[in-house]
Amino acid sequence: MNGHTTELVIFTLLFLVVSGMGFVAARWRRPKDIESLHEWGLGGRNFGSWITWFLVGGDLYTAYTFVAVPALVFGAGALGFYALPYTVVVYPLVFLVLARMWSVSHVHGFVTPADFVRARFGSPTLALVIALTGLVATMPYIALQLVGIEAVLKAMGITGHLPIIIAFAILAAYTYQSGLRAPALIAFVKDTLIYIVILAAVIYIPAKLGGWGTIFDAAKAKFDATPAPADGITLTAANQLQYITLAFGSALALFLYPHSLTGVLASKNRGVIKRNMAALPAYSFLLGLIALLGFMAIAAGTKPVIGATGKPDTNTIIPRLFDQMFPDWFTGIAYAAVGIGALVPAAIMSIAAANLFTRNIYREYINKQATDAQEAKVSKLVSLVVKVGAVLCILLLDPQFSIDLQLIGGVIMLQTLPAVGLGLYTRWFHRGGLITGWAAGLAAGMWMLYLIPNPANGKAHFGGSAFALKNLGLDTPMTVYAGFLALAVNLVVSVLATLAFRAAKVAEGEDATSRDDYFADEGDPKVKDLDLSAAH
Repeated sequence: MNGHTTELVIFTLLFLVVSGMGFVAARWRRPKDIESLHEWGLGGRNFGSWITWFLVGGDLYTAYTFVAVPALVFGAGALGFYALPYTVVVYPLVFLVLARMWSVSHVHGFVTPADFVRARFGSPTLALVIALTGLVATMPYIALQLVGIEAVLKAMGITGHLPIIIAFAILAAYTYQSGLRAPALIAFVKDTLIYIVILAAVIYIPAKLGGWGTIFDAAKAKFDATPAPADGITLTAANQLQYITLAFGSALALFLYPHSLTGVLASKNRGVIKRNMAALPAYSFLLGLIALLGFMAIAAGTKPVIGATGKPDTNTIIPRLFDQMFPDWFTGIAYAAVGIGALVPAAIMSIAAANLFTRNIYREYINKQATDAQEAKVSKLVSLVVKVGAVLCILLLDPQFSIDLQLIGGVIMLQTLPAVGLGLYTRWFHRGGLITGWAAGLAAGMWMLYLIPNPANGKAHFGGSAFALKNLGLDTPMTVYAGFLALAVNLVVSVLATLAFRAAKVAEGEDATSRDDYFADEGDPKVKDLDLSAAH
């Protein structure tokens, strides 16, 4: 066990307790019949403020967040703090947007963002594009939760993929049985453990290292000694624009992900959404503390685990820091917090991906007369397939490739903003214009990502998200977030293509939503008397 017996025992016990809760969740708030997407995939659409807060927080702040953000700060310095402003600005941005999305989805029984697009623009093709975009972007995100668990296992000296396969087999079993109720119940334990671990870390570790002054001095000395021009404990002229656009672009993309909307649509009313958008920035405070762990690891002289390829695995920095600074029993709790932190988002992501396939591919193109029970069965099976796919990503691909895929995923998801986000407020865009803009934005994003190298790991292409403006012929060392530029291309092309389609008098799809839908609450008769099982 390499001296990690205590840590492993505590990690395993807590993991098993939480897995047991996942199976018990099928009886929590038990409906008469769980065999529908509204029950299995959205928990009956009846979660209150506290459950939603933990569910959405557990959904957005993943295991990979707790591993990768401080690892980025450890390696690059101030740029790694981009995650902090983006999770602060996102909530005011979506405060009213998500309340509108909840209302129109509740009135019509929508389960996915593609459902809304289908009804809003009367276009099954545009809905299919949105659904496929969500599926492609979500898959590597699930795989990254495995990277978070693997980092903990490596820190305990456990190699091989069998533990990961066992963990995801258990996850698949209780998600299949309990649906969204499983991650909703587990999220309470996950977030409680993470708050305890992080608050203890930011008090205990600096005290052992000699205070915050010592920590920042050590970080500054490290970055001053490196040849890289863009790292440091403060931003430089070269990466300030990248920082701003990355934070803003990430904020716009965050709630476009299908799993983000799944947690929101499970809420019982608009008031729950608004209260959560006001309260969720508490997680941003926690995220800021987590990011500081990267500087603590520098001051502590923490070394990452050397992988099978002989290269250091920077994702293991924080698990190694905990192992170095804490007693074994508390390190075991910290490892369990990260491991359980992977289960909640992985479950919600797989459910969201399955719902997309069922509603917008299976029901639209394979079985238009599907019953609620058939939809639920297909979603359950697809959720298993999605998890198997995520495991295969880890088994067959370099984990670094999964990280690159997730990076690409953010750029991809941004291209759904005009149809999903702007579509809530205007139908000015033509459905053909939106599809054309989506394709142009996607092509531009892929081209920019292809041009980005990463000298640190020897990659010539897809080496990050910082697109050098000199590639556009500008005489500047500044970089910008590729997804931000790709979205700009998308919007410009969508506008021009819409004008062209209108000039050519190409027919537009019929809007199945109305203005009243966007303000309906649970007291609205249209909602109160609605049989959601028959909706869509």
